[in-house]
Order: sequence, then C-alpha cells, then structure tokens
Amino acid sequence: MKLLLTSGGVTNDSIRAALVDLLGKPIEESTALGISSAQWGHPMCTPLTARGFATDRTPPTMTGLGWQSVGLVELTALPTIDAERWEPWVRDVDVLLVDGGEATYLAHWVAESGLGRLLPSLHDTVWVGVSAGSMALAPRIGDRFTHWRPEEGDGALGLVDFSIYPHVGLFESNTMEDAEQWAAGLGNPGYALDEQSAVVVDGDRVEVVSEGEWRHFA
Repeated sequence: MKLLLTSGGVTNDSIRAALVDLLGKPIEESTALGISSAQWGHPMCTPLTARGFATDRTPPTMTGLGWQSVGLVELTALPTIDAERWEPWVRDVDVLLVDGGEATYLAHWVAESGLGRLLPSLHDTVWVGVSAGSMALAPRIGDRFTHWRPEEGDGALGLVDFSIYPHVGLFESNTMEDAEQWAAGLGNPGYALDEQSAVVVDGDRVEVVSEGEWRHFA
C-alpha cells in the first residue's frame, strides 16, 4: 500500500498534492471508502463525530474532498458477513480514508475484521489516515494515547516502523515537549505532527510533507 499518514487530514495544498501524486490521478477521478470504526473505541467520540466524518463539510479534509465516489464500511460488521462479499468493496477503490478515534481499537478491528490480511495485496491502494487512522499502523502508539483496554498495552499493527504523535498545538496537552517524553519511551522512531503535516510512505520512500510544525525522533 501507499500511505498518507496525517494528523488532521488533507488540510493544505502540499498534503493534497502528495495525495494526488500517490493516487496517480486527480481526486475527482478516484474512488474512496471511508472507515470511521476507530471512533467507537474513544471516550471523546460520539455518533455526532462519526457523522462529521461522513459529511465532512467545514472545510473538507477527508470524505468531502471531491471524490468520484465515496462509500462507508464498518470494520466491526465485516466478521459477520462473507469475505467474498466485502473484499471487492476494498479491492475496487483507489483509497481508504481512515478516521481517527482510538488507535488500538482500530488496530484490533483491522486485524479481527480480516482487512489486515488483505492489506499486503493492495499494492496500488492509498491509505489516508487521520490521527488514530495513522497511528494504528505503527508498532505501538505510546501509553498516553491508549484509552481502550489499556491493560492490554499499546501495541498496534506494525505496518510501518515508526510511531506518530498527532495534534501538536491543537490541544493544550499536545506539545513538542510532551512528544519528546512520548518518543523517549517508544523504542522505535517517531514523528510528531501538527494539523498541517503528514508522513508519506511509498515503497522505500518515507518523507514529511508539511506547511506547519513537525519533528522526527530517531
């Protein structure tokens, strides 16, 4: 897969250009599937925040970017239906738009649903994550971001070898100083991102696209 791992979504022209580059064609000619499952694991998320992801109007950063088509899929439902039914939904789209919420909850359901098994075969598909939708691909997310079953630890999918600290400057608690402490306890590299920054992963290429503030912790 090709990855666009953001803190706040497609929030500026630089991140949008990176997305178009990964797609290899305009957004208006691309099909998308939205996944909001991470929201159900986070205590701050509600049906209203899930609706906000689906409608995405002010301003659009994910599902409202002008896609040729946008569908929605719920990972927690997939184990109850035949894979032969839902796998084509995933294979036939250009991009997966994966919303924020609780990253370990999302990682659990990516694996439990069967989507994790499918991901390695989606060579041309772009995964666009926002917040937990980006964090869940890491080896671990860090203890300070674990809200769902914290006794089970902070391990995630490990599809990339770095972790992400999102929302620098958006919340009072999310500072670069706090990110330094977070990174010190990881045991793997990490990136701290504000809402105007993203990490692009395309094969062996890993780079930051930003019109804001970010930091790499080696």
